[in-house]
Amino acid sequence: MSPDDVTIVEVGPRDGLQNEPNPVPTERKVAFIAALADAGHRRIEVTAFVHPKAIPQLADADEVASQLPRREGVVYTALVPNDHGVARAMKTDVDQWALFTAASETFNQKNIKASIEESFERFAPVLAAARESGRTVRGYCSTILHCPYEGRIDPSMTVSVVRRLVDVGCSEVSLGETIGRATPGEVRDLCGRLAVEGVLDRCAVHFHDTYGMGCANALAAYEVGVRTFDASAGGLGGCPYAPGAAGNTATEDLIFMFNGMGVKTGVDLDAQVEASALMEAALGRQLPSHAYRALRARGKGPKPGHLEMS
Repeated sequence: MSPDDVTIVEVGPRDGLQNEPNPVPTERKVAFIAALADAGHRRIEVTAFVHPKAIPQLADADEVASQLPRREGVVYTALVPNDHGVARAMKTDVDQWALFTAASETFNQKNIKASIEESFERFAPVLAAARESGRTVRGYCSTILHCPYEGRIDPSMTVSVVRRLVDVGCSEVSLGETIGRATPGEVRDLCGRLAVEGVLDRCAVHFHDTYGMGCANALAAYEVGVRTFDASAGGLGGCPYAPGAAGNTATEDLIFMFNGMGVKTGVDLDAQVEASALMEAALGRQLPSHAYRALRARGKGPKPGHLEMS
C-alpha cells in the first residue's frame, strides 16, 4: 500500500442506521454488510452492544454479530461501551471493539450519561477484556471542533482527550466532527496540533455533511497527513444526540474524490453503489450521497426491479 493511499472505514451498518426511525430486518443488515465486504471494504463497523432502549435500531446486535459474513482480511468493529457490552461482545467473533467519549462535557452527558472522566472509568473493563481476548480497541472522540450544546470546542481539549485515548490503549482514535459545522481551515489547524502532539498517525477522521463540507474537510485532513477516513454508504446517518446533524460523509463521494486524485481506496465504486442500493430499497427513501445519486441516474448498480431482497 502506497503512503498516499487511504483506508475507508465503512460505518453505514452501525452509525448510518442508528438514527433511522424504522427498524431494518436483521437479514437485510447482514446482506448489506456482505455487499460492503464484497465491494472491497476491509474495515466495517457493524453494530453496537448498547441497551436496546438507547438505540432501538441496533437492538439486534447479537443476531447481526452472530451472522457476520467472514471474508479474508475483513475486520469487523462494534461499539462496546461498558462491561455490560463486554459480556455480549465476548460471545461473538467481532474483531475490534470501539469506545466513545467526547471533547464536550455536555455532549458526553447527553450521549452516554457520563462526564469525560466517568467515561474513561467505564473504559477500564472493556480495555482489559479486549487485551485478554486479543482484540484491538478503537476510540472515538466526538465533537472535536463544534458541539450542539457548547458551541466551539477549544482544540486543546480535543488534543487532550485524543492523547488520553491513545495512552489508555486505543490502537486508533476516530475524530468525530459530530454536527458537520467545521471548515477545512479548522480541520487543518486541529490536525496540525495533533501532529505536534505526535498522535496524528493514530487518528482517523469522521465528518458529517450537514453544511456540505464533508469531502472538503476530508481533503484538508488528507493534505495534513490523515490516511484513514470513516464514511457511510449513501450518506446514511445522523446522531440522535446532535439535533440537526445530517448524515455522515458518503462513502461514494469520498471514493469518487480520491479516485479523481489517483488515490487508491481498495473499494470498487460501482460495487459500493450496489451495496448502498440494497439499503436504499430497505429504507424506502433516496439516499443523499451526490456521487451515489449521479451514478444511479447513469444506470450503475442493480436495476430497480432487483433491489428487493428476500
